Amino acid sequence: MKHPQGDLPHYLQIKAQLQSRISSGALKAGDKLPSERELCVAFSTTRITIRESLAQLEASGAIYRADRRGWFVTPERLRLDPTQNTNFHRLCQEQGRQARTALLAGEHVGASPEVGQALALEPGARIYLLRRVRYADERAICYCENHCLPQRVPGLLQHDLNGSLTEIYQQHYQLLYSSMHLSFYPTALPPEAAAALGAMVGLPALLLRRLNYDRHGHILDFDIEYWRHDSLRIEVDTQ
Repeated sequence: MKHPQGDLPHYLQIKAQLQSRISSGALKAGDKLPSERELCVAFSTTRITIRESLAQLEASGAIYRADRRGWFVTPERLRLDPTQNTNFHRLCQEQGRQARTALLAGEHVGASPEVGQALALEPGARIYLLRRVRYADERAICYCENHCLPQRVPGLLQHDLNGSLTEIYQQHYQLLYSSMHLSFYPTALPPEAAAALGAMVGLPALLLRRLNYDRHGHILDFDIEYWRHDSLRIEVDTQ
């Protein structure tokens, strides 16, 4: 790598050169970047400067850091149309990606005030709380908390929850997701989500809140999801 020239601060020059290598295809999606030490030598600079450059690229979504493994070029974002009723596994399959969901914990707990209000529950009502991580091509991209109603899905915790809830609802309870109320906005990863995704606390994220209904308009469950900011692209077609 050549030493960058120009009037920009050194870390921005390095960022620009690395971005150019990604844009040209010299570094492809999933490729590992040279180590920070190697980058220091290549650009004749300090580790502080290199880390600032990498942080800038991470903030733009061009690269991501895998815990204890280094920096990698970010894969293409998943495309999500929130007006379409689909599930994560089908979404990945349709876009040529490998999906996996891992259950971190499944509990029978009292609903928090926020969740109780969303699910129209009486104070003190209990729910099934599932904490799960979603992977695309073995990269953890989404931490989700599923708040399920025991009266709709009795014995849910006895099932294998390392997969699609949509399929479990349909196969074991004859319940179908039909419509939803969805809100989403940018935020920062809280500690629990960051730990689950192997990311830094405070990293930009997209927060999705989804209230799901069955075909009769009755509430099924309430999801809170934290997506890596570089993993998802919202696309909507209007007629």
